[in-house]
Amino acid sequence: MKRDLLAKSLAQMGSKTGDVPLASPRVDEATNAPRSLKSMSDVLSQVSSQSAQEVDINDIAESEIADRFDVTEGLEDLIESIRTSGQQLPALLRFRRGPGPRYEVVYGRRRIAACRVLGIKVKAYVKEMDHREALVSQALENSARLERSFIEQAIFAIKLEEQGFSRAEIGDVLAVDKGTLSKLISVARDVPSAIIYKIGAAHDAGRRPWLELRRLIKEDETPKDTALASLVPEAGTAAEKLGTLIEALQRLQADHQRPETAPVKAAPPALLTRIDDAPVSFKSKGQRLLIEVSDKKARGFITFVEGRLESLYDEWTQKR
Repeated sequence: MKRDLLAKSLAQMGSKTGDVPLASPRVDEATNAPRSLKSMSDVLSQVSSQSAQEVDINDIAESEIADRFDVTEGLEDLIESIRTSGQQLPALLRFRRGPGPRYEVVYGRRRIAACRVLGIKVKAYVKEMDHREALVSQALENSARLERSFIEQAIFAIKLEEQGFSRAEIGDVLAVDKGTLSKLISVARDVPSAIIYKIGAAHDAGRRPWLELRRLIKEDETPKDTALASLVPEAGTAAEKLGTLIEALQRLQADHQRPETAPVKAAPPALLTRIDDAPVSFKSKGQRLLIEVSDKKARGFITFVEGRLESLYDEWTQKR
């Protein structure tokens, strides 16, 4: 049932009006659907009509492009579910060429990992598929199951682009719009992969922290390479590591933007002229006159001078 619904949704994705058009060689003229999506609709319809078979774990090789960072994350619950109720959803494998395992996983890596732990065979559909069909199927199935985090989607989008998929095709298979896809690819390109994998998938983080990390990393004052990696804590969840790194870079940016002010040097005390041996000193500067007494008993001299200011001024005026 799940495969039928997914196959129908693929066909509908291609036939909706308003979808981003692809170049003519990539579009099926009968349905106006991207060929990659139409072919996957056909593939999944065929897969859903056949019976799953049991495949030995040792006969399955990993896919060339992983769309999850760590398939063991939260695997205990799936292991217990399969142990108790059996494997409910088959994986999808494709035939591979050359020496080594006979099959390559298309999707269902967590189910395969759980069966490996339990030491049992994997229930899987097996299909003849080329590399491109396998990648599209892998992307579509896991997008439908909502298993990938933002950064896992970002890394997978980059890998699809490197395999020759157009932006329109990547948006279709990841079920994201043009703006979201642009954010995914910009984060995956600008944040060093060593930092991304040291942080981890961060399923609970969402896209905003990753976009903020990208902005901070593009600042000139942000440390590079080993110095940047040292800011990622060794302990904690992926979301906690991401948050800690962002806070550290925000502090660095704030310190860099804070203007440096030179310490204000205190002006040296003004030197006063002492009147012989009297406890009275004075200092004149420009239009000011400062009089000080160093003895409490001489405080009355200040009052005496204040009372004589008017007569002193008159005397000075007459002499002038």
